Amino acid sequence: MFDILTPMTQTEQIPSSKEHVLLFARGFCMGAADLVPGVSGGTMAFILGIYQPLLDALHAIDLKFARLILTLRWREAFQTLPWRFLSVLGFGIATAILTLSRPIHWALGKHPSLVWAFFFGLVFASVLVVRKRIRNWSPYLILIALATLTLTYFLVGLIPIETPHTPLFTFLSGAIAICAMILPGISGAFVLVLLGKYSYILSALIHFDLLVLFTFAAGCVIGLLSFVRILRWLIAHFPDPTVAALTGLMIGSLRKVWPWQLPAAEGSSSLVLALPQALSFYDLGAILCMGAGFLLVLGLEKLATLRFTRE
Repeated sequence: MFDILTPMTQTEQIPSSKEHVLLFARGFCMGAADLVPGVSGGTMAFILGIYQPLLDALHAIDLKFARLILTLRWREAFQTLPWRFLSVLGFGIATAILTLSRPIHWALGKHPSLVWAFFFGLVFASVLVVRKRIRNWSPYLILIALATLTLTYFLVGLIPIETPHTPLFTFLSGAIAICAMILPGISGAFVLVLLGKYSYILSALIHFDLLVLFTFAAGCVIGLLSFVRILRWLIAHFPDPTVAALTGLMIGSLRKVWPWQLPAAEGSSSLVLALPQALSFYDLGAILCMGAGFLLVLGLEKLATLRFTRE
């Protein structure tokens, strides 16, 4: 079977349109997730089974690749890079961001509980999927998961702060947010909320403010290419502790996407969680959305398992 991650030589066949469509769909899901504060594109990559291939592909963008590009040896440069994988996946992510910015902005403003409920179901089910990557949960691994769970639970409960809209801070916001976007459990969009940049960047997307978008994107590129090497090294050398930490991150992030939240008390700096007082029609809709997200992840995981078994 053709592996879309390997550079194509003259003797290899062109990837099938089905493989391209599936990869584009995965990218679209990642882009949609990155737009919502509380859900990570990295979580979607984990759910959809392309997390490790994504890290490997990004790791191929190194100093050698940059040197070949700068010396106009483009053919040699792209022979060292899984460009088909990155281009199709990136096109899916970009398509989701450009087409869903307005609808998600509207949905979060008009029906936030339904959006949060759907993504709560997604993340909760993904925790069940990811934790199975560790066959034997030792006390040491449980302790790591609890530590990252506690830290994440605290961080996602913070109230956003106000920050300046200067080019330097916009650049730094992109570098910090992209590190969160690649991590399952920590939402890059929520990091932007904490940094006071979510509405600012979303508005720039909607109005095509190229200066702001270019500055932000430059920060994302620098942050991503730096952080992905650290994360890939951790997964290669400490797979179980890393997955345990990522599992804790995902569980802790559930606090942010809990659909029933109360306004923070005066003088408080954290989110207040609650339960529905009565099962209204709207609450039932939220529960249905939560179930839909949960079943969607389990269905995708089941399909991935069946495909792996057949191959």
